[in-house]
Amino acid sequence: MKFFNYRRVPYAEIRAFSVHILTASGSFLAFLGVVAAAEHRFVDMFWWLGLALLVDGIDGPIARKVRVKEVLPNWSGDTLDNVIDYVTYVLLPAFALYQSGMIGEPWSFVAAGAIVVSSAIYYADMGMKTEEYFFSGFPVVWNMVVFTLFVIKASELTASIVVFVSVFLTFMPINFLHPVRVERLRPLNLGVFFAWAALGGYALLLHFETPQWVVLGVVGTGLYLYLIGAILQMFPRLGKH
Repeated sequence: MKFFNYRRVPYAEIRAFSVHILTASGSFLAFLGVVAAAEHRFVDMFWWLGLALLVDGIDGPIARKVRVKEVLPNWSGDTLDNVIDYVTYVLLPAFALYQSGMIGEPWSFVAAGAIVVSSAIYYADMGMKTEEYFFSGFPVVWNMVVFTLFVIKASELTASIVVFVSVFLTFMPINFLHPVRVERLRPLNLGVFFAWAALGGYALLLHFETPQWVVLGVVGTGLYLYLIGAILQMFPRLGKH
């Protein structure tokens, strides 16, 4: 009863705490995704993961609107968000990669292990964001990477290269895009991101029996999102007014 403290709880505190509950619900959605992946129902797993990411996308603006940090200063929404993000962005996709055996044995196990360990270290990096809000190093968005590998039905060699190169780039001073917070080319970046999401959703509706044009669209938009940060890093005036 730490929160309620045997007293009448003001409406503002109830409202603020409900935002933390919304954030925490992502952990249950991730649990449903784990169950689906364990049963090799990967389409269902990615739907649960998509819902978890939707929650992750809306809880922040709601939290700022109801001033959660001011109303409940003893409850860290940032810590809660990091826990949920690690599960949904890292642990669940790594588990799906392992369960699918996409890279064969024992390399699917090794790849999953490399993902979870490197990502845990990345989350401890206090300098992961640049002044322009790029991520410094691959930002452990394994949900997007592993999902793309499922969409394109990647070969063992392709999946291995993508995974281990991304693990290596986690620790390199190379910029990666945050499509919302980076101002340079923001309309284009957001447009490409939403195109990737729409094509990915269509692939899910088709249970990964995906037409070639959708595969090419997912690969093209995915490569743009993966590489545009480094391109903007090499050309610091590109996209500036």
